[in-house]
Order: sequence, then C-alpha cells, then structure tokens
Amino acid sequence: MKISFLSFFLFTATLSSSQSNQKIYDIINAVSAERIEKDINTLANFGTRNTFSDTVSNTRGIGAARRWIKQEFETISGSCNNCLDVFYQKDFVTKNGNNRVPHDAWVVNVVAIQKGTTYPNRFIIMSGDIDSRASDTMDFTTDAPGANDNASGMAGTIEAARVLSKYKFENSIIYVGLSGEEQGLFGGAGLANYVKEHNWDIIGVLNNDMIGNIKGLDGVIDNRTFRIFSEPVPPTETERERQLRRFYGGEVDGISRQLARYVHKTTKTYMPEMNPIMVYRLDRFGRGGHHRPFNDLGFAGIRIMEAHENYNQQHQDIREENGIKYGDVIEHVNFEYAKKLTAVNAINLASLASAPPPPKKVTIGGAVEPSATFKWEKVNGAVGYKIYWRDTTSPTWDYSRYVGDISEFTLNGIVVDNYFFGIAAVGENGFESVVVFPNTVF
Repeated sequence: MKISFLSFFLFTATLSSSQSNQKIYDIINAVSAERIEKDINTLANFGTRNTFSDTVSNTRGIGAARRWIKQEFETISGSCNNCLDVFYQKDFVTKNGNNRVPHDAWVVNVVAIQKGTTYPNRFIIMSGDIDSRASDTMDFTTDAPGANDNASGMAGTIEAARVLSKYKFENSIIYVGLSGEEQGLFGGAGLANYVKEHNWDIIGVLNNDMIGNIKGLDGVIDNRTFRIFSEPVPPTETERERQLRRFYGGEVDGISRQLARYVHKTTKTYMPEMNPIMVYRLDRFGRGGHHRPFNDLGFAGIRIMEAHENYNQQHQDIREENGIKYGDVIEHVNFEYAKKLTAVNAINLASLASAPPPPKKVTIGGAVEPSATFKWEKVNGAVGYKIYWRDTTSPTWDYSRYVGDISEFTLNGIVVDNYFFGIAAVGENGFESVVVFPNTVF
C-alpha cells in the first residue's frame, strides 16, 4: 500500500513531535523536590493517618490529613481558574466480617478531576494512598508517620496536579488520594465501583505506592531504577478470549501490560537517565496495591514504585532494636528520587491525556503467508496509525511503522508466526494512544 505525500509529511511531523515535544521536557523541569519534601513532612506530621484514626482533630489523624489534601487540591484549582473539580468519594465499612477493621467507619477518598477539552469522559488516573499503619494494622492510635508509605506517593500526586493544571489536555486527568489501602484496598475498590457506576472510560490507573526510598534492605543504593508492576491479562476476560489467546498469543499482552509498556517507552524517550523495570506480576510477591481493585473490574492499572524496599521501614512501630532503627520516618525519604518518579508519572499523564483514543476492533491475519495483515476501525482524533511489533520473547515494542490515516495494512516480508503485533492511534500533535493487541483473527 502506497503512502501519500500528506501521510509521509504527517509521519515526519508526528515522529518528530512524539520524540521531542518541548511541553514534556517543561513538565519534567517544573516538578519540585522542595514542594514534595514539604508535603511529605506535612503528611508525616499528622502523627498517624490510619484509616480508623481520629477524624475530628485538625492536627492529628486521617481526618486532618484528608482535609489538608482536599484544601491543597482546591488551592491548585484556584490557581488555574477552577480547573479542578474537587470532592470526597466515600464508602462505609463495618467491623463485621473484616479482620482488619477495628470499628465501623467511612473510608474517604479525595478526588480532583481536570476535565479534558475533547474527551471529557476519558480519564487517566494517578493515585497515592492517604493512610499509614503501625506494626499492628488494628492499632489506630500509635504514631505511624508513613513518610515513604505512602506520603511519598500522595505528595507526588499533589505535585503532579500542581504542574499539569497549568496545561489543557484533550482527555481528563484524575488525581486522587485513596484511603483504606492498609486494611484491604477499600478506597481503590470504592473508587473503581464509582467509576463503573458512572460509565467513565478509563485509559488507565497509575498507582504510586512508595516512591521515595533508594536504600534497599538488600544493600543496594539506587536513585534511578523503579519498578512497574502489571498483570498479564484482565481477570474479566471471556472464555472465548482465553481460547484465542491460547492459539494466537497474548498471554503477556493485556491492557495493563500495554500501559506498562507505554510508561516504559515514554520514560526512556524523555528521561533516558532513568531505568524503568517492567515486572511481569500484578504486584509484589503475595502483596497488593490500589491498582488491583481497578484490575478486578477490567480496567488497565499498574503500580509504579521504588526498586529496592527496606522492610525495616515499612509497617513498623518507631523504635530501635539491636542497633537497627525501625519506622517509616522522614529521614529515610530521598526527595530528589521522589521528584524523578513524580516526573515519570506527570509525563505519562500528559502524554496519555494528549493522545486520541486507541483504534477499535483490531484484527490480524497472515497464516501461512510471508506477511502480516491488519484491519481496524478508525477513531476520531487520530490522523494516522502506527503498527508495532516485537520478537515473541521481547518485553518491549521494538519495531514500528507509521502507516497513515488508513484502516488496513499489510507488512510484507514479516512472518506473522515470529512476532507479536499491536496498533496505536496517533494524534495531530504526535502523541500516541496505548498499543492495542489484536483481539480477533481473520
């Protein structure tokens, strides 16, 4: 298939734009380690942010923390002509039947929505956790500053809102502080259900949980590497989808894995000094995070976090034993590293919020032929499409070809048996959607 001069021109323009968009570099430079440090200190100084702690005090407990977060979002909104819709989203949890719930309480999330100009019902979400915990999950009175877990992720979310609220985007962005994470991911579950009830189109969830530690209990000190956790395929896939996956591939190509690849690619393009590691696992071994409730309902979601954890500084009462200092206190947080991971989030939020929707109904053919053929439905806002492919054992999309504003294309000389393929929509501004793995075969 021939590519017209216009398509070639758009290809050149979009390629240049997607690889060197000055706005993205400006966003990186605008993130402030000093503001993040100040916010982490404020959150840690509430003493404990246990979900079941004091809700009346203005200086201590979860109530004071969430009111402060809401006030920060409102202050940011006031600086951008009320560009954020800020509100509480809450659900009631009861002690009955919950072994991590000491008493009945409201689990309250703080939500700030920056509406998109073209696709207001499409949302990319960045989340941090409001709550903290001591050694005993049920202990809601002991000091639990939670400086890294997870004041760092919450401060990063607030800072991303400060920076990105200076811009307008085609899609909507949600900045949210989630509660109840330590008791069973209650806040994430509540917001995920809220999203589903309101029929919001979710591009993906970037869950930030611990983005401030660079000194691991394994002895490694690393201020450039971070992990991206993603599940392989959605738990909501149908039996037919499972059967197709068995014969045509896709066991590592679910929507969350594609979101992880997007973050990896964007980071390597604009922040090559960083070392993103894609971990092919829903979360850490046997553990969970606030992206999971969204995954449970079939939404794309990933966890972004530090590469080397220090377990002496997680879920520990503040104390010293045998010369070892325990507790999640402010002195263990590296604010420059938290700044870097906040910037990683911000540039991916901006890129996804600037991109058109992904192509629909992507199909693939090419059995017993020295070529691969694709068909898809066009989407509004795309000026063209890009075909990606990779070796079946490669974790990243390594090859690509822009094919213009068309709805089918054949890659000649590419044997379909030897690669995996996907297609992304490209906007006039050069930003791309998440890659779509073919969901049917012709």
